[in-house]
Amino acid sequence: MTTDLQPGDTAPAFTMATDGGGKVSSAKLKGKPVVLYFYPKDDTSGCTREAIDFTGLLPEFEKLGAIVIGCSRDGVAAHDKFKKKHELGVVLAADDDGKVTEAYGAWVEKSMYGRKYMGIERSTFLIDGKGKIARIWHKVKVPGHAAEVLAATREIC
Repeated sequence: MTTDLQPGDTAPAFTMATDGGGKVSSAKLKGKPVVLYFYPKDDTSGCTREAIDFTGLLPEFEKLGAIVIGCSRDGVAAHDKFKKKHELGVVLAADDDGKVTEAYGAWVEKSMYGRKYMGIERSTFLIDGKGKIARIWHKVKVPGHAAEVLAATREIC
């Protein structure tokens, strides 16, 4: 399933379990900017770098009142391990059934070595305090991405 979400659209609602036995819900985040970034797998090189970069800039996001949520199909136990191993500060949400990933159009057909399979496209959604999508990044390249998202977050705050 793919969606054609555009800036200005209402962000799809979500409720997901998070690391540390928590829960995150879009309904409870109304009024705050939200950075929702989708990544393929805990503890792989690009995903680790991205999580570390967002963690490093977390104080800046927090000054803006923004919440940063990393989302993958990994379970909560994997998130807990990943977070502890790399001392991550961002919230890690477990999209176990894939519904949120699909709602945001981040579950896509990928190809590696000629083999096609379904997986998460590294993508980021900046959601404003009214629940509208302010910016979308598809096929994210990790270097410099967290800083670019922070700059965009400053623009909407």
